[in-house]
Amino acid sequence: MERKVSGSGRDRRRTTVAIKEALRALNSGLSLLDHQVGARLELRRVDLDCLDLLSQHGPLSPSALARRAGLHPATMTGVLDRLQRGGWIERERDPAAADRRSVTVRARRDRAAEVIRLYSGMDAAMDAICAGYDENQLAVIADFLRRAGEAGQQATEALAGDRPSPPTK
Repeated sequence: MERKVSGSGRDRRRTTVAIKEALRALNSGLSLLDHQVGARLELRRVDLDCLDLLSQHGPLSPSALARRAGLHPATMTGVLDRLQRGGWIERERDPAAADRRSVTVRARRDRAAEVIRLYSGMDAAMDAICAGYDENQLAVIADFLRRAGEAGQQATEALAGDRPSPPTK
């Protein structure tokens, strides 16, 4: 959804800088919110992130979840152990897998209300903000955020590709 833009170069640069600053502030604010939610649920940030990934994309194998989270498989094992002990996930054998040890991890739906309740203030605030925009404006905002998310994912993958492989034993 490419758009032609108008305006002076200086105004455009100022607006672009303002958008980037607003995204940084949003990132910081959401990080602090996630920290508070994690503290209330007695979850580490990485645990909360993995639980969110499972809620969005699950069920997943531990290795697929590790890839999505950008974590080493050994780290993922510790995260999954904590989440399972806390009653947040279930590990299930994958009967269709060639390897009988293969498991699938899924978030427990009966625990979702706890997380949703803690994010309800932000959710209500977002509803109020979105109510101030018409459908066309919301479509532009949604497109921008989707593309910004993709750019973040690509930048993450590029940096991950630059790091050396972990040492082998």
